[in-house]
Amino acid sequence: MTVNRRTLDLAAPARPRAATAGPAAARSAQVPAVARAARLLDTLAATRQALPLAALVKALALPKSTVHGLCATLAQAGLVQRLDDGSYQLGTRVMDLAHAYMARTDLTAEFQALLQAEAPMPEESIVLSVLDGADIVYVGCRNGTRPFGFNFRIGMRLPANCAASGKAMLASLPAETVTELALARAFYPLTRKSVTRAAPLLAQLRQVAEQGYAVDDEETRQGMVCIGAPVFSAGTTAAVAAVAVSCPKTTLNAQRKALAIRTVKQLAGDISWRLGARPPA
Repeated sequence: MTVNRRTLDLAAPARPRAATAGPAAARSAQVPAVARAARLLDTLAATRQALPLAALVKALALPKSTVHGLCATLAQAGLVQRLDDGSYQLGTRVMDLAHAYMARTDLTAEFQALLQAEAPMPEESIVLSVLDGADIVYVGCRNGTRPFGFNFRIGMRLPANCAASGKAMLASLPAETVTELALARAFYPLTRKSVTRAAPLLAQLRQVAEQGYAVDDEETRQGMVCIGAPVFSAGTTAAVAAVAVSCPKTTLNAQRKALAIRTVKQLAGDISWRLGARPPA
């Protein structure tokens, strides 16, 4: 993902959330056939392999004739595909719909909407960044209420090897890609704790991938600790962005650190969900 080096504009307000009706109203408005078709698609989406008709009948607890009719109709629409052995899997039309949804989804707007709705850790700074080569670029930020002496701004660039959000994204890339960047000296230090060499950086990134979050312990700025988590979109293995929270090191006790980890993982997970990413079944 390449981002213009100029300051990005986030002046546009976040899209309003869709209004939701109450449970009774939602049930009365349901079209049974559509609801059954949605359940069938969800069932196919939850498995990595095609399912025979009998398995779908059992999973949906519906008559065989009903499930067969649903499959035939969805197959005509391209939403499911019938294989030669009679089993069913999701059809290519689903990907077209996913791409159409993604084209209408604004990453920064989703970030802003979540911050406005939930206001997590208001005293600390929370940022959204994307990877641009060996750098990160901030595309969203909310500076905290705590006096910190450091303000994040849209368009600010930092070396990915130093920042928590940068390491969260680098951990999703092939090791060869990170090694090439390190050997090309694309990474650079900001403090004496910054890591630029391939071997120790890859060791950090393996731990990041295992635990689901990254830590910048005074690698970007002395006295500052940041914790970041990766954001994914539908069908991607490489992170498309990362969320991070920054705290003064003097205030980051064990309880506060645990809260920061939960906060960034929840925010990153919520944004990923809105971008269509789903955890493996």
